[in-house]
Amino acid sequence: MNWHGRIATLLVVGTFIASCPPTRAAELSGSVVRIGIINDQTGPLSDLSGSGSVAAAKMAAEDFQKLVPSIKVEILAADHQNKPDIGVGIVRKWFDVDGVDMVADISNSAVGLAIQSLARDKNRIAVYSAVATTELTGKQCSRNGLAWLHDSYNLVSGPIRTLVSQGYDTWFFIAADYAFGKNMVSESQRVLAAAGGKSLGAVYHPIGNADYSSFILQAKASGAKAIAFANAGDQLVNLMKQWNEFGMNTGSQKPVAELMFDTDVHAMGPKTAMGLTTLTAWYWALDDESRAFGQRFFKLRNAMPTAPQAAVYSGVSHYLKAIAAVGTDATDPVLEKMRATPVDDFYARGARLREDGKLVHDFYLVQVKDPSEVKAPWEYYNVLEKIPSGEVYASLADSECPLVKRGN
Repeated sequence: MNWHGRIATLLVVGTFIASCPPTRAAELSGSVVRIGIINDQTGPLSDLSGSGSVAAAKMAAEDFQKLVPSIKVEILAADHQNKPDIGVGIVRKWFDVDGVDMVADISNSAVGLAIQSLARDKNRIAVYSAVATTELTGKQCSRNGLAWLHDSYNLVSGPIRTLVSQGYDTWFFIAADYAFGKNMVSESQRVLAAAGGKSLGAVYHPIGNADYSSFILQAKASGAKAIAFANAGDQLVNLMKQWNEFGMNTGSQKPVAELMFDTDVHAMGPKTAMGLTTLTAWYWALDDESRAFGQRFFKLRNAMPTAPQAAVYSGVSHYLKAIAAVGTDATDPVLEKMRATPVDDFYARGARLREDGKLVHDFYLVQVKDPSEVKAPWEYYNVLEKIPSGEVYASLADSECPLVKRGN
């Protein structure tokens, strides 16, 4: 295994905290830092986050404690089953009874919005990875909520503008029927109109749906040049398999995955996914340090990490480094330190947290390789283009977040 990337990561952590006084257990609530990872552990979104995100959080805690053994860290995990009431109930108990200081991942927009309110009311920190709704850092933004991975605008703006310029100017959407899918379609239609394209409609399917035949037929009948899928995980996998079964892969309508992870490609197979493009914040084969993290993760999970799982590692690491820097796990000083300190690790280079809670970092436009080009397991993407952070985020001037100072 190549350890250079891991050593580099540890050196970054060490540099961050080298000048900080050691934190005594008495300065920590309950003498321990408790972090809760809550997500879909068994359902359609479990591959992209699930228990793999728990493993990533434990890796971050392990790396941190090698450098700061005086701070004890515990990782808790729970399955919200993609239900906001269940998610809020778990996190409320974590905050009120179990002494959890921070929650991370979430991986569902509806659950994320519910937890956002709770974290604000309880003055605890929430770090979101796979939560795409723009409401999280828009109208419902909170100083306590930090969006580490992406949002619906990130995911659709670049690909839509590129494809419209190539002549794909009419679109139809097949979307998941909850906050994420609805927000994704809304953002897509807004960007599409601004780019000179036209939406010919959208249909919504229940989360965990198995039969997509009626949705595919409606998309075909629309005559749209591009058919966009605003769903994720097993939903996208099953939809693409049925898309091919209907012979749509040989037709003129271009399929577009608005949110896709390498676990999805692995599940459907590169033959089915061939040619699909998507935007991603991170890919395990981007560089040597990312590969080193990926190989280490693979030894634990027998799968390469997704972008959400890498984001969990990065977010948990940044949180723990902030605790070491300020000498307490009290929310206000830790949050202030997190927001003031750039993030510079294998996941995000020179990234910063904006007023609205977005971690601003680069993205990559990737395309699934032809099966003949896949020379090793999990090396499914060709990186087509690096999209600088300055080009992929909506302007703060257009933000509806009440934390944003007008005039920015």
